[in-house]
Amino acid sequence: MFASPYPDVEIPEVPLHEYLFGGLAEEDLDRVAMVDGTSGAETTYRELVARIDALAGWLAAHGVGPGTTLGLMCPNVPAFAVVFHGILRTGAAVTTVNSLYTAEETGRQLADAGATWLFTVSPFLDRAEPAAGEAGIPPERVVVLDGGPSPSGAAHPSLGEALSAGLHAPDVEVDPHAVAVLPYSSGTSGTPKGVMLSHYNLVANVAQGRPLLGVTAQDTLLAVLPFFHIYGLTMLVNAAFLQRARLVTMPKFDLAEFLRITQDHRCTYLFIAPPIAVALAKHPLVEQYDLSSVRVAFSGAAPLDAALGEGVAARLGCAMLQGYGMTELSPASHIMPLSEAGRMPLDSVGVTVPNTQCKLLDPATDEEIPLPPAEKGPEAVSAPGQLLVRGPQVMLGYLNRPDATAATIDPDGFLRTGDIATVRADGVVTIVDRLKELIKYKGYQIAPAELEAVLLTHPQIADAAVIGVRADDGEEVPKAFVVRQPGAQLGDEDVMAFVAEHVAPFKKVRAVEFLDAIPKSSSGKILRRELRAAERG
Repeated sequence: MFASPYPDVEIPEVPLHEYLFGGLAEEDLDRVAMVDGTSGAETTYRELVARIDALAGWLAAHGVGPGTTLGLMCPNVPAFAVVFHGILRTGAAVTTVNSLYTAEETGRQLADAGATWLFTVSPFLDRAEPAAGEAGIPPERVVVLDGGPSPSGAAHPSLGEALSAGLHAPDVEVDPHAVAVLPYSSGTSGTPKGVMLSHYNLVANVAQGRPLLGVTAQDTLLAVLPFFHIYGLTMLVNAAFLQRARLVTMPKFDLAEFLRITQDHRCTYLFIAPPIAVALAKHPLVEQYDLSSVRVAFSGAAPLDAALGEGVAARLGCAMLQGYGMTELSPASHIMPLSEAGRMPLDSVGVTVPNTQCKLLDPATDEEIPLPPAEKGPEAVSAPGQLLVRGPQVMLGYLNRPDATAATIDPDGFLRTGDIATVRADGVVTIVDRLKELIKYKGYQIAPAELEAVLLTHPQIADAAVIGVRADDGEEVPKAFVVRQPGAQLGDEDVMAFVAEHVAPFKKVRAVEFLDAIPKSSSGKILRRELRAAERG
């Protein structure tokens, strides 16, 4: 077992709202908390807290409180933070929905989470309305943040109405160990499951990252990573607010707009994923903008190649960092400290965060792998093993899935990540492979089982399996292996078009191969390793 080289930090047992905003000093109230990167509109900390309290008061007056779950399907705009923290202020929980989800996927998540409200924006109503209907959420509980018209003509309340009602935040005791947010994750395999993260989990992870990330009140953070993802929610929204930094929101990635916002708002800290790193390192458009304000770029959500990271650092003249985590870890378990930028290997994920213990298990035997002996020097490396993590950021479990929870968190509280790692004698961790079946495409996770379930609904498909394969640009993409029904006339374009109708764009199948049979074990489990081996060979 190994722990963080950093000392433990204090983790107060308080609700997230109190942790982030309870200590706001008078001189911080008029600091800018958020900027709409598109319009330039600013929101101060004073305005932000007032709006959070006003929304909490309106929701409480409508019966929202502990035990209630509300959906939030919204791009990165300042109102997201108002709604998210306004809901938590009542003691209720939020299930954040991927902005790219179809109506079908959204409705499934809302129903599974038990959501009784949905907050969204008018451009999403064509998906949000049928999804809410499927989950049994009435129109009067679908709140449209921007107050735009409904394509169905239904009457929905707006965020403006809620804020102008003039109701005070409720006097409610919020249990720090109650569920605060329910993002959905596929874990190491299977279809998406609700990940129960408590206020304490979220408070802990912000506190754990604070001494390593080096974000200060003078920083301006560009927020393009989606807030619905726990990476964006914890590392951007919550971490920025705790430090009284300035957060500039960007609803979707567009390189020219990303560069313009970075230049015009003098952004100092960029949280990115590897596809953005590729553009920053290689795209000629970058040369047309003044990015001299950037002091740090931090990559997460998928592995970053060391040469690519070094290319970003050299081109922008900034420190380049990388971290590791998963939704079930709130999300961070490993972070490259800013103080070690340029000295720590960039293909590593840094060190274990404070208050956290890890161990590596032999993938074949589950025996614990010994640490490299100190006498071999700080850079001596262990044998590879599955990384297990224990700490205050580990989820409460999967919603209504005790079996999946027990398979992921062992009796000692260690969470099996499904990733294979090594650790150096000095504590530096590197992810080298993975056991889990998830496909990582542009930072998004895709569960093969979810796509296989969609494929099997096609009347001309008898059986199917999905694995991740490398595309020409190096991205991992879903490839479907399909067994046709006897006599079926089905082409690869037909298969890809069918899947695209039922899933978010990032989940689309991008290659198809037809087989006579899908390889399976005696128990009926798909042998994806055989498909991967055939693909490589």
